[in-house]
Amino acid sequence: MRVVLAGGGTAGHIEPALALADALRRLDPGIGITCLGTERGLETRLVPARGYELALVPAVPLPRAITPQLLTVPGRLAGAINAAAGIMDRVRADVLVGFGGYVATPAYLAARRRGVPIAVHEANPRPGLANRLGSRLTDHVYTGHPDAALPHAEYVGIPLRSEIVSLDRLSTGDKARSYFGLENDRPTLLVFGGSQGARALNEAALASAPVLRHAGVQVLHVIGPKNTVSQEPPPGDPQYVVLPYVDRMDLAYAAADFVLCRSGAMTCAELTAVGLPAAYVPLPHGNGEQKLNAAPIVEAGGGIMVDNADLTADWIIQHVLPILRDPERVVQMSDAASRMGRKDADMVLARKVMQIASTGGRR
Repeated sequence: MRVVLAGGGTAGHIEPALALADALRRLDPGIGITCLGTERGLETRLVPARGYELALVPAVPLPRAITPQLLTVPGRLAGAINAAAGIMDRVRADVLVGFGGYVATPAYLAARRRGVPIAVHEANPRPGLANRLGSRLTDHVYTGHPDAALPHAEYVGIPLRSEIVSLDRLSTGDKARSYFGLENDRPTLLVFGGSQGARALNEAALASAPVLRHAGVQVLHVIGPKNTVSQEPPPGDPQYVVLPYVDRMDLAYAAADFVLCRSGAMTCAELTAVGLPAAYVPLPHGNGEQKLNAAPIVEAGGGIMVDNADLTADWIIQHVLPILRDPERVVQMSDAASRMGRKDADMVLARKVMQIASTGGRR
């Protein structure tokens, strides 16, 4: 069986595709998997690092407004479709699974041209253009959010890495805190802004550091690989650990009692899967999907939410610090977050993909 996965550009498209690839390999170690991507996306680093074949097609971003660039789209899209079709021919694809992003549109159209069955996975409540197109070309549509507006869609959750879904925070906590140079007996706040970091979160958290320290709270702060801070907290006790990035987010989650973060679809899915409560700060740009991602978790009691414009050091001190100082409330919020999690999305989707491939896409 040969599967082609199309999800590139951002970690939100790539990580679910790679989690599905891992699940497919667990079900059938001999399965052939090829990931489509573009040379400008994170997939050029993430896919080879996970041991999967990456085949590149030209990126065809669609302009958001009527500009002279719009006139170049049909020709460039045709080239990308031909490239994707050539890859499917070469690997003799039995099924294409698309996750959105630049590479998904030509992949869907190429699969349709070649008669390759299509499956679509949409992580967000407001689908992007590529997956809106893909959902019109197949009956096999799956979502990571129960309210995603796509025709004949089935909610399955978001495929997550096995090290996340298998994480036992309670038994791993001491080891994880030691890994980051943290102490075992203090409430711990994890701060991160997604794969690239977030300046607003960085500034507010760092400004709150003296008060957090005075209250006995230690902090693991991942500022993002492209961000710098004008002044790091001086060494002291409790610890305030600042890192540019973390490649063991499972250990970061295990070390934490509470999180301050953005509310991307992957972040929300991972935190609920491991049962971590959070203060969600939705990205203020885009179509508002990050607020929709976090809303069900907050309504269930597994987190709180604040607008980016209202996030300040004082807000952290007034709203996050009281939670960290109340272990019983942390436990209640953790349980509520855990009840919202889906740990089996990777295997559920993998079995569906294998069925689509074996039946040629017939229901």
